[in-house]
Amino acid sequence: MLEDSIEAAARALGRAQRVMAFTGAGVSAESGVATFRGAGGLWEGQPVEEVATPQAFQRDPLRVWRFYEARRLQASTVAPNPAHLTLARWQERFPTYCLTTQNVDGLHQAAGSRDVLELHGGLWRVRCTGCGRRREERTVPLPALPPHCPACGAMERPDIVWFGEMLPADVLSAAAAAAAAVEVFLVVGTSAVVYPAAGLVEIAAGAGATVIEVNPEASALAHLADIVLRGPAGELLPRVDARLPAA
Repeated sequence: MLEDSIEAAARALGRAQRVMAFTGAGVSAESGVATFRGAGGLWEGQPVEEVATPQAFQRDPLRVWRFYEARRLQASTVAPNPAHLTLARWQERFPTYCLTTQNVDGLHQAAGSRDVLELHGGLWRVRCTGCGRRREERTVPLPALPPHCPACGAMERPDIVWFGEMLPADVLSAAAAAAAAVEVFLVVGTSAVVYPAAGLVEIAAGAGATVIEVNPEASALAHLADIVLRGPAGELLPRVDARLPAA
């Protein structure tokens, strides 16, 4: 049954010109990135929501930064897995290709993916609360918490979309436009419960794309999938890739 699904996925991709992949925490989990939601959603015994909201940052910026510093330290110890590498290779294969992720760890970029649409921001960027300036910051550990803007001196925050905040409109718009125009839409390692990101699956399905779900368990939108691959993306995507016709 799985072999049949892998073959069906390879056939769909083999004749496609326009492809989009939408990834979630499951892909990063295969590299060893902690999924706080999956681990009961707790950090130091407290709900993650307590350290990932604008209100939490206003109350105690140092505590919020300690949480993100822990995530940065952990993310700095892991490497892209075969799923990341396969998705990066596919950008060279398909004439039109869009990779959109809910992940913030930068592993897609580390695997070689370009122009990744990061719906929830990036762990390796900071944003000034004063002048709004964004900058890349890969120093681990940071020399001081919280960090301060080199331009204006104001406190910086992680460039992450927190609970209760809107997704970046330009990124979401670009992802929605891509989803509406593709022939094949891959849903990889996401539970598809967080909106509006999960709405991309509905857009693609509504526009007639072949939806391929790659996940150990059924997502909330599995009923929209035309082809289902149950198992780790790091194992299954390379198997699909191996069956694609020579580019």
